[in-house]
Amino acid sequence: MSCTILYPLLLLLFSCDCIAEVQQEENEVQAEGTELLNVKKRGAVFTPGEFQPHIITGIQSELTQLKSTVSSLKNRLQITEDQLKQLGRNEYKVAFGATLGSTDNFGPFNTPVTLVYNNVYVNEGRAYNPNTGIFTAPVKGVYYFSFSGHNRSSRVLNLGLFKNGEQMVILFNHPLGNRYESTANSISLILEKGDHVYVRLRETSWVFDNFSHHNSFVGHLLFPL
Repeated sequence: MSCTILYPLLLLLFSCDCIAEVQQEENEVQAEGTELLNVKKRGAVFTPGEFQPHIITGIQSELTQLKSTVSSLKNRLQITEDQLKQLGRNEYKVAFGATLGSTDNFGPFNTPVTLVYNNVYVNEGRAYNPNTGIFTAPVKGVYYFSFSGHNRSSRVLNLGLFKNGEQMVILFNHPLGNRYESTANSISLILEKGDHVYVRLRETSWVFDNFSHHNSFVGHLLFPL
């Protein structure tokens, strides 16, 4: 090959390599410029003190809406709690009232006897058993009880209100002669579910009742716990 042809060919190849290198360098410079521009843009968004006014306004609007939502949820939660408490109060309706129903003296006996008040006026919740005279708490709560006694005072009147075999309060009078006397007592008790409450006639004492219903046993749930 003559020098006349070889020299232009080498010059052409060298020129192509140079053009390629220049093009690559131009692309790299353009990419660096784009990255730098993006960094500057990000800095314009996140750099403290450089927030644009419309961005701040948007954040404040979202915070206000969030506060309103939280306040609404708190109100709904309070309403729900009140409804649940009211439901708990109304779920258990427990009340009873009964009298002895006898028409003469009852007692005395040599051992204590649980009085059976079988003349029942009300027994809401069926917690009082008129066959045994025993009240059984259907739910843990605070209960109110009262009981009365009547007899001819030639003998002692001695009645006790018991909870699970333990005496809580009593009725008592001394023998003062041949006359009729009445007395009463009451108490509020915290009962667990299944606790028993009843009135017991103590040994050597008696009670008297007739159609006037002098001897009563009453109780009801004040509120559950």
